[in-house]
Amino acid sequence: MAGRIVGIDLGTSTSEIACIVDGVPKLIPNSRGKLVTPSVVHIGQDGAVLVGEEATEYLFTRPDCTFMEVKRLTGEDETLKAHGKEYRPEEIQAMLLRYLVHCAETFLKERIDRAVITVPAYFTDVQRRATSKAGELAGLQVERIINEPTSAALDYGLSNLKESKNVLVYDLGGGTLDVTVLELFEGIIDVKASCGNNHLGGKDFDEIIMRHLAESFSPTGLLDDERANMRLKKAVEDCKIVLSAENEYQVSLPFLLTNADGKPISVEKTVTRADFEEWVSEKVASTKEPMESALRDAGLKNSDLQLVLLVGGSTRIPCVKALVESTLGTVTHSLVDPDLTVARGAAIQAGLLEGSINNEDLVLTDVCPYTLGTAPLSDGLFGQRKIFDPIIPRNTTIPVEKSKLYYTAVDYQTDVIIDVYQGESSDPENNERLGEVQLEGIPSARQGKEPVEVTFGYDMNGILQVKASVVSTGKQVSAEINTAGVKAKAALDLSQWEKAEGARLVRPLIRKAEKCITMGKDIGGDIELLVERLKEALLIGSKEQVEKIREEVLLMLKTLEKVDTMFPGEKLLP
Repeated sequence: MAGRIVGIDLGTSTSEIACIVDGVPKLIPNSRGKLVTPSVVHIGQDGAVLVGEEATEYLFTRPDCTFMEVKRLTGEDETLKAHGKEYRPEEIQAMLLRYLVHCAETFLKERIDRAVITVPAYFTDVQRRATSKAGELAGLQVERIINEPTSAALDYGLSNLKESKNVLVYDLGGGTLDVTVLELFEGIIDVKASCGNNHLGGKDFDEIIMRHLAESFSPTGLLDDERANMRLKKAVEDCKIVLSAENEYQVSLPFLLTNADGKPISVEKTVTRADFEEWVSEKVASTKEPMESALRDAGLKNSDLQLVLLVGGSTRIPCVKALVESTLGTVTHSLVDPDLTVARGAAIQAGLLEGSINNEDLVLTDVCPYTLGTAPLSDGLFGQRKIFDPIIPRNTTIPVEKSKLYYTAVDYQTDVIIDVYQGESSDPENNERLGEVQLEGIPSARQGKEPVEVTFGYDMNGILQVKASVVSTGKQVSAEINTAGVKAKAALDLSQWEKAEGARLVRPLIRKAEKCITMGKDIGGDIELLVERLKEALLIGSKEQVEKIREEVLLMLKTLEKVDTMFPGEKLLP
């Protein structure tokens, strides 16, 4: 008989583990009897590993070999060092997972080797694979990777099986933001759309407070002393938590560090809730667009929502709750425990898989959070160029398998390389390249005569498989995309371009270009691609890049004025 499956919330700040006992989810205490474990790992000189509260004690004395917030590095091509040895982020996370599983084995008095692990809904394919790899390194068979807001919806849904309503789950944790819109219908949880930001959470609020406090005694606002940084970090975290309930907090850090003359520097400062809300206002306001985007993608309006669930510790911050309510025009609810609901939901998913919960009572569907596609050549106004061609659009219900036909790009071409991308930009260079699949043995023929079918399959764990086949011969190649070493790109909010320096000078040009797009004059996609690049350059590029792309847009608009009709070209594989 297969063993029990546990559910694990592998969080930025804290992690939890749960399982199904007598048909209901039960949180499992750690070695100190706590249900919540700090996501902190300490590696000793002899290689001994401490996790959780025991590890936090070393944050101030040995910050060089004590790691926190490692989840924010998931999928990144980075290493962490301790005692001269390098560790990948998933190796550190595996240590945390092993500790949680050990606690579960002690509590349940049985061996545990199967798990459901949660991730932010907006985690990329790279980040999902890295999470799955962490589970494997911990000795676990990862039965399912499940999105955190979906997990919270499972927790709510199990107790409300007869309800029928549209729900928005707003999940703001220590390191990530997720907004998910779903429909509950008598035990069916149908996810409609997800949006979010993998680099926004309570830890960003902490860093803002740290910066403001540091600027009061440090000319650069930066602290070179790691121990001082850790003391300040702990103080501002306490400050943030207290200000969710009180109107002010006294930060007191005697002898924090010494100045250039060797004199001690202490910090004594009162921070008010008004100060805090002013400092973090821009970050909090940035969560408005993902809410609106998720609703748009779900085809719903604010008035269509019957329930807004708040999940994640950062939703306890009053100004966060106020922003959600003002954006959606409705009262929010904390009907689930914001810290424990994700682990409970993961345990429910585990129960559905192992059969301890009747899967006829509770049915779950989920979606692909990003668009997945390839980069064929396309005939545009200025000749052939690579474009991003979606195969699986974002927010498609999963599991899913979709196919498209492409054609050879040159005469007598016998092989093709299918590049695989994830993202929303029409320019492949602005998306995340996941890998490639090479197909050989195409019959030699003239350009465009040999069709190649490309199939993308996206499973319930959010992991991609790509197949390519020669239609005329049936020859096929298939592979799970190897994303090792691929760095996950932070999502860029193009809607903020008007706030960028220099936006005023190009605003009329962008408006004119967007008008051409809406009028259907951009059949080849050239203008849309350039406008997107121009907005990106305004946000993160140089003045030279902005000027160069501005001239390209201007030239293209002038050319369009002389062209009455344009026809889209065939999509060709390079």
